[in-house]
Amino acid sequence: MSISSLKAISPIDGRYRSKIEELSEFFSEKALIKYRLLVEIEYFISLTEIKLNNFKKWDIKMNESIRDIYRNFNDNDAKEVKMIEKSTNHDVKAVEYFIKNKFKLLKLEKFSEYIHFGLTSQDINNTAIPMSIKDFMPFYNSKINELISELEHKVKEYSRISMLARTHGQPASPTRLGKEIDVFKTRIKEQFKVLESIPISCKFGGATGNLNAHKIAFPEINWIKFAENFAKKLNLEISYPTTQIEHYDNLARLFDNLKRINTIILDLNRDLWQYISLDYFQQKIVKDEVGSSAMPHKVNPIDFENSEGNLSYANAIFEFLSAKLPISRLQRDLTDSTVLRNIGVPISHTIIGIKSTLKGIRKLLVNEVRIKEDLKNNWIVIAEAIQTILRREGVDKPYELLKDLTRNNTKVDENVFNEFIKKLDISEKVKKELKDITPFNYTGY
Repeated sequence: MSISSLKAISPIDGRYRSKIEELSEFFSEKALIKYRLLVEIEYFISLTEIKLNNFKKWDIKMNESIRDIYRNFNDNDAKEVKMIEKSTNHDVKAVEYFIKNKFKLLKLEKFSEYIHFGLTSQDINNTAIPMSIKDFMPFYNSKINELISELEHKVKEYSRISMLARTHGQPASPTRLGKEIDVFKTRIKEQFKVLESIPISCKFGGATGNLNAHKIAFPEINWIKFAENFAKKLNLEISYPTTQIEHYDNLARLFDNLKRINTIILDLNRDLWQYISLDYFQQKIVKDEVGSSAMPHKVNPIDFENSEGNLSYANAIFEFLSAKLPISRLQRDLTDSTVLRNIGVPISHTIIGIKSTLKGIRKLLVNEVRIKEDLKNNWIVIAEAIQTILRREGVDKPYELLKDLTRNNTKVDENVFNEFIKKLDISEKVKKELKDITPFNYTGY
């Protein structure tokens, strides 16, 4: 059941294993089996609680003993389930038989046929997988909150640093470095709020979603209400009505939102990469780290590049999942089954990407000398400010005046602007107002 990281085909089980090892608790084959066990056993216990005739002699003290089947689930148990699956050629049926074997050891054989009673495998899968996602989300939330916190720290640290902005790659009205980081922090926070509002849904309705078997066996029970209560017990929301499978619309929403947050982080990665290339940021040097196999001087922005690659790959898979999963022929085809087994892949690459971005941000060293130098060399950007004040003062065609000034001079510096202002037919007070404008203070709010 184990595999050497050197022999793994996927990098998330090989090269990157140490970065996402915690995720195997939610998305590995062993984890899926454990969640299936949990659903089967909690369903069985819920059946005992509705006082069916068959459970009048059920000892409630046994609940904890049978819960230990999933609570104490270990590697040997997982191997046993996989051995059973070799005979059944059906993964969920293997789980059912595994539990029945455990019931024999607990001397509960007479209740065994109420394991998986009236269910189809998708009642288990479409409840187990949402549970794994629900349990994973606090881990994801902690990483996003860590990133938000790091960005908030940078917003404060860089709040007073004026910086040349670039629109279309060209010098534009100055901004502040802290504000530019704040843009990304705010975007992530807003989408994170949306993420937290998306329900995690399960399906629990039998072979075609109508609870046929349940109703025929015990027509006096309100099985729809039972299913709702069972979902609440597991802190999930029930999808009803459904076909044999969950319709996955909320799961698609979740993946789309994770993709959107990844896209914002991608945008941040690219901007920070660009600022490093402009020498606005330098990076803390790790003594034994090599930037290039040929060029000893290189300190590359590899963390942002690594994050960009991982998040781009994750988004491609999220895009596929959110487009594919909600589509199934008639009451069910099997295409969702194999696809669902891959949800841990984009999630793993997402976590790797977030961790790489965090690592890159923590290595940044702001180069204020270079930032100020760029502002000093680009007095041209105050043209907007001057023409705006001249508009206010009623000067004729101020935009055109500044256009002629800034486009017809090879070097527009402070002296050029001072000469221009001196010749304007405006009051001395306004002239002083214009002369006080510099690339360092023309930064808005």
